[in-house]
Amino acid sequence: MLIALSTVGGAINQRYVLRPAHKPVKKKSPRWCGKHEHVFRCIMGSSLLSVAEQLLKDLQRTFLETNQIPDDLLIALRFVFGQCALQALDLVDQRSVTCVSSPSGRKAFQVLGGSGRLYTCFTSCHYCPCPAFSFSVLRRNESLMCKHLLAVCLSQAMGLCQQEQVSDQQMTFILSGKTEAST
Repeated sequence: MLIALSTVGGAINQRYVLRPAHKPVKKKSPRWCGKHEHVFRCIMGSSLLSVAEQLLKDLQRTFLETNQIPDDLLIALRFVFGQCALQALDLVDQRSVTCVSSPSGRKAFQVLGGSGRLYTCFTSCHYCPCPAFSFSVLRRNESLMCKHLLAVCLSQAMGLCQQEQVSDQQMTFILSGKTEAST
């Protein structure tokens, strides 16, 4: 049985289709009710990551063609990623994401957060050192990713990621979490 996200208010395009999980999902608290409950259960029980990947592919295609994000795509991003979608788009708009790469081929993404702190995010292992990632993603399993990781994904999809080349030694310090080389 297929359930499309377009059942929520009819605003989201039908290409974002979710498959229910094989096992029923147990809800901890009744946050959703009525017609939205079945969509919520299907999203939580299916591969939300595949839906997110499809959204990012569609974003990449449409943004590169029109240099705009269509309303239905914004609604879908907000529905799948919650409040952090708007915060991540704000970080992208502020050009806060930088792809740092070294001659050896290693790369990491640095995101300048709203507080002014620089977070080194790793998309390959889906990790960000921010407190929101530790709490909402790892501990409580409430979110797919934090705003910093989502900003990295969005900026890559939209082609708005800053690029910076560093030496292999500088990359070693970045990847180790150190800010400067110790003497």
